[in-house]
Amino acid sequence: MVLLDGKIASAAIKEALKQEVSQFTAGGKRAPHLAAILVGNNGASETYVAAKVKSCAEAGFRSTLVRLNDTVTENELLASIHELNGDASVDGILVQLPLPKHINEQKIIEAVDPCKDVDGFHPVNAGKLVQGLPGFIPATPYGIMLLLEHYNIVTTGKTAVVIGRSNIVGRPMSILLSSNRPYGNCTVTLCHSHTKDLEKICVQADIIIAALGKPEFLKASMVKEGAVIVDVGITRVPDSNSKTGYRIKGDVAFNEVSLKASAITPVPGGVGPMTIAGLLRNTMESYRLQVTGC
Repeated sequence: MVLLDGKIASAAIKEALKQEVSQFTAGGKRAPHLAAILVGNNGASETYVAAKVKSCAEAGFRSTLVRLNDTVTENELLASIHELNGDASVDGILVQLPLPKHINEQKIIEAVDPCKDVDGFHPVNAGKLVQGLPGFIPATPYGIMLLLEHYNIVTTGKTAVVIGRSNIVGRPMSILLSSNRPYGNCTVTLCHSHTKDLEKICVQADIIIAALGKPEFLKASMVKEGAVIVDVGITRVPDSNSKTGYRIKGDVAFNEVSLKASAITPVPGGVGPMTIAGLLRNTMESYRLQVTGC
């Protein structure tokens, strides 16, 4: 069984990006610049943004963190986004989700310039993905594709099941796996809460992407011998014996499923680091387009 270690794969990607940045800066060009907007002080969001800022530094990127109170108005948040849209020194913009309930998330997503939408959430980039046109791929699915590439997981001609149909992971993941590209060319079934006979569908799959947000949902009985398992889930489960008061669990019952899988991601340390790697790769692509013209 191969452990699809996202820490190892993401470190390799960051090192490659760092070398590329060094070449640009040695030639007198500026470093790529990622700007993140964080609204409020949600613990999980704080952790995610801190990891992104740290990864930027490791890859030689510049980063800016815009902190706003959770009482910020929608118009004030939009003004911050518009300011970053117009800043020629900023290559990528991300707004950390979730946002306070009084703010329309979709309106905020659509306010980000599609050319700086390195999270890949804007409808323009979503449409380009569907049509196979160049654009920014949502960071988590992109990171998963990079992980499959790093470990040279054969996907062509394989059957894949994606559990979860969110616009952030499930839908774009199904498109990428079915696309005519390296580490694509799968026959894909997209499953969700209304899917009948889910276990029967999963047990036939060569590759399973679990992205539904239910801890340890995917059991060994749902997996065939030799399947490749990618666990996107990350849920904080209360644990009085932990110093933090919780444990992190994925959507896959790792201990039992790993006994049948040929390859599997851990949680944490699997898809999470690769999401950031995808974000950095998107930012570099935006940088190339804006600074180098290539």
